[in-house]
This record gives sequence, C-alpha cells and structure tokens, in this order.
Amino acid sequence: MKIVIEGLGKTYRGGQVALAGIELRVDAGMTGLLGPNGAGKTTLMRILTGVLRPTSGRVLVGEHDLTTSAGRTAVKRLLGYLPQELSLYPDLTARETLDYIALLKGIDDRKARAAQTADLLDQVGLAEHGSRRVGMFSGGMKRRLGIAQALLGDPRLIVVDEPTAGLDPHERMRFRALLAQLGGDRVTILSTHILDDVAQTCPRVCVLGGGALRYHGTTAGLTEAAAGRTYLLRADSQPSGGTVVNAVTDSAGIEYRLVGDPPPGATVITPTLEDGYVALLQAGETTKSTR
Repeated sequence: MKIVIEGLGKTYRGGQVALAGIELRVDAGMTGLLGPNGAGKTTLMRILTGVLRPTSGRVLVGEHDLTTSAGRTAVKRLLGYLPQELSLYPDLTARETLDYIALLKGIDDRKARAAQTADLLDQVGLAEHGSRRVGMFSGGMKRRLGIAQALLGDPRLIVVDEPTAGLDPHERMRFRALLAQLGGDRVTILSTHILDDVAQTCPRVCVLGGGALRYHGTTAGLTEAAAGRTYLLRADSQPSGGTVVNAVTDSAGIEYRLVGDPPPGATVITPTLEDGYVALLQAGETTKSTR
C-alpha cells in the first residue's frame, strides 16, 4: 500500500492557493505531517480522505485515483479517519458506539461487528469500559475510542489529525504508544503541531509551507537541518538574530535555545526535531532527504 501524489494543486474560490505542485510518495508505515497554520495540511488531508477534489494533478491511493468519483468511493472503503474534533453520541456506550460506526462502514454481520468491537476495545485499553456511556469518558478515553472507530474494518489508509491535543502528559504517552502500533503494511498519516509526537512515533515526515512541499524524508534527516546551527546562550535579555526556540529562567538568569546565526558567547548543542523544523522554515527552501 502506498500513496503517490503528482502535481497536486488546490485553488479555492477567490484565487486562494492552498496547494501548489505537490509531488510526493508516502509508503506504508507512520508518516508525520507538519507545517504552520495555513500551510495546506488540512486541504491535503481532506483530499486524501475524498472530501475535496483537487484543482490539478493526481492522487493515487494504492490503485485508486482520487480525481475520479469511483476512486474516491473506493478509497473511503479503505479509510480510517480520526479528526481533531470527533463528535460522539454521549448517551451511547463505547460498545454501542463502535457497533453503530461499524454498521455505517458496511460491516453487516452482527457476529463480525461484535468480534471487532471487543478486539478493538481491548487494543485501546477500554475493554472494561465497554458498557460505560461515552459522555462519562475523559478526553483521553474519547481519543482512544476515536482510534478504535478509525480501525474498524481493518483500513489500509489511516489519517489522524491532532490526536494528542488537549491530553495530559500521561494520556499523551499512552496515546503515542497506541499510535506506534498502527504501522505495518498500512499507510498512516499523523498531522500534528506537537513535534514530539512525530519524533516519538514517525520514522518519516513531510513538511508543508505556503502550500508547497518543503521537506519529505526521514525524521532524523529533518533534525539534521539544524546541525551546527543550534545554540545555548545565557543572557539578561533576548538576543538579536536567530530564532528563540525556548527560554529557561533560573537563579543565574535566562538560558536561551536558539536556531540560526550564532550570537557571541553561544555554545553549539545537538539539535532536536523542533530545532530542525525551525531551521527548515528559516531556510525557505524545498528540501528532500532519502535517509
């Protein structure tokens, strides 16, 4: 299973260009999708899920062409989707929720639905809460139930949008462990603003910026974009030049983490994925890696 994108473009009414000439191949496994607000991530995800039609270019999901009506219908049968805001019926139990969504996905056999529901509740750690109403679930439990519904029907393409937004640290770690199990021969795309989620779960990453593909390759390769350009500097005020990634205040003053040209007195340090992402946006150029 793979996705092949050729010359993909999307222009909205009024001439707003959301995507321009995207060339990309996404293979099986976990791939992170990064980019600032307005970069085109939502548009790309809506095209991949068959909600939007592109203005130009072609998207193949497996052998199915998303520029055709037949292709979009076929891909929706292969799709598991967890949106950022998943609306669930609060009066249904977790088991009833999955049974209902399974029916919508065309799983008509009652025994097959019951077996899948039980298996998925167990996979996401909700087996003992199957008879509990969803309206009583915590945010983390709802996100886990969201992953379970996305996995109904054994989809070959999974798209997950901001899965850990709003979760506490414990639930975020638990959810990352769950996401890491979604790879295999599926194509799984994780769109997020939380770079640590990508660093922990995705061996490959794509970065969009201004509707263009700025990077696609290994997560390690993106981190290396900031090699030799990441510094620590202790100073009384924010230094000029470079981009401040974070600042930590202690009894000795303020320690700044910077990406860019080194200010006097700065010390070179090993970059993180966040540093590489900042360096890429600074460069303003398309970068590709095959590492």
